[in-house]
Amino acid sequence: MTAGQVMTAPVITVTADTPVARIADTLTTSRISAVPVIDDAGAVLGLVSELDMLTRGGRTAHDVMTTAVISVTTDTDIEQVRRILVGSGIRRVPVLSSGRLVGILSRHDLVGRILEWACGVCGETIRGAHPPLVCPKCGGSEDRFVLQEQPPGP
Repeated sequence: MTAGQVMTAPVITVTADTPVARIADTLTTSRISAVPVIDDAGAVLGLVSELDMLTRGGRTAHDVMTTAVISVTTDTDIEQVRRILVGSGIRRVPVLSSGRLVGILSRHDLVGRILEWACGVCGETIRGAHPPLVCPKCGGSEDRFVLQEQPPGP
């Protein structure tokens, strides 16, 4: 599985000249914890997180953004993304294609992939943050799926 298969897209973004007040409004109304800062070509210039907003003074995204952003490409293996997130202690990575932002992948996105749902009709199991609307094997509906218990990890 790759970053391109799991990423969230489209991405809510801002530009370097976006006022901090507008960024705060975007974060709260969209219920997200960070936004990528992009240029006119879609290249990532930085990232503004809630922590940046609380710890850095400034009037625009340019003033408060983190510029040392770790990113991945759409074909990056999901296990490598997991290692980056855990090893770097970051919460999200922008996903790029040809140097342009095409998605974002967060810890939340990966945690959702750990869930496993079982169809109450045929027993087919599906991984994902939410049960499928219809079982691909028997056609059972979403209300037929139950969350499977996962064995304890290593």
